[in-house]
Amino acid sequence: MKIINYNLIIIALLCVVGCSKKENSNQPQKEDMENIQVSDYGVTAKDDSIKKYTLTNKNGMKMEVINFGGIITSLTAPDKNGKYEDVVLGFTKPEDYFNGNPYYFGALIGRYGNRIANAKFTLEGKTYNIDKNDGPNSLHGGKEGFHTKFWNIEPVKDAKFPTLKLTYTSADGEEGYPGKLSTTVFYTLTDDNALEISYEATTDKETVVNLTQHSYFNLSGNFSKTITDHELQINADKFSPVNETLIPTGEQKPVKGSPFDFTTSKPIGKDINANDDQLKKGKGYDHNWILNGSGMRSIAKVYHPESGRVMEVLTDEPGVQFYSGNFLDGKFDTKTGGKNEFRTGFCLETQHFPDSPNQASFPSTELKPGQKYQTKTIYKFSVKK
Repeated sequence: MKIINYNLIIIALLCVVGCSKKENSNQPQKEDMENIQVSDYGVTAKDDSIKKYTLTNKNGMKMEVINFGGIITSLTAPDKNGKYEDVVLGFTKPEDYFNGNPYYFGALIGRYGNRIANAKFTLEGKTYNIDKNDGPNSLHGGKEGFHTKFWNIEPVKDAKFPTLKLTYTSADGEEGYPGKLSTTVFYTLTDDNALEISYEATTDKETVVNLTQHSYFNLSGNFSKTITDHELQINADKFSPVNETLIPTGEQKPVKGSPFDFTTSKPIGKDINANDDQLKKGKGYDHNWILNGSGMRSIAKVYHPESGRVMEVLTDEPGVQFYSGNFLDGKFDTKTGGKNEFRTGFCLETQHFPDSPNQASFPSTELKPGQKYQTKTIYKFSVKK
């Protein structure tokens, strides 16, 4: 007759379970959801462990996002032959994102997208001095803006499409801005090949806020090619002329008869080298277009004839900064070989106008306690054969 030692069995079982847990802890982090995978990306100089989140829709379109700067490091779109290729510029090494990201590749921008003149503004009779990081002006929230921050990211489990919720709380006085600003951004990759970006923010003290996304696009899928052959249309009858430091003069100038007329589609390179004072100041296009209409509407379309890719931009914002990559300088490698040279990417940054806190005639960017900042932008990809 066998005598069963139950104590030994229990000990053995505990050992198996413990060993199994230990083994699993050494395995790569498993995907949070079927269409969202999480993996290690790198470690910053501040010893923050950065994760990469890969979203995939039902068509096989993919987007990669890191929790440093809320940066989109990759976004694929199909060409006329059905081939998916990455269409956003980025670095080949994680440390290049962590150590300054001089071009703001793929980053969430805040507290204030674009420029504020002389790096100061006045609210309720008090003048606030913010970080001066662009000559005499402040650009994209300052040197330590939202593009340099560690964002908390959570996959949204009950969402219809793969969605990430990104949150960051900016302390009162950060980069000189008043109020504790609590910010939430949602990235959603839909099944009709659209990237939807929803922004929310609240404050405990009157402040200014103007959030945007700073991805550079090149629909060719080859980042060593210029974007001058892309055909662009912008639904705007006016734009904002700028001074020598790229601050709007306050004028709202009609685009008709000028190189800034994109009311009908034309190649970006058609007039970019025209003898025009505004183009000289920006070294090309780096201006705010005053969008027609209001509410959520289609505001721009870009078509790349060779690949057949089309990108449509929809937003509820009053303006868009069209930037033709004039300050890309070839210092970094591209993801497809070659260098990120002059005009190899373009941005369509939906936003309120530059320097709004100092220009009363512009739509207000003030946010008060009890109010909620909300805005949405969609980048939708399709094919024209």
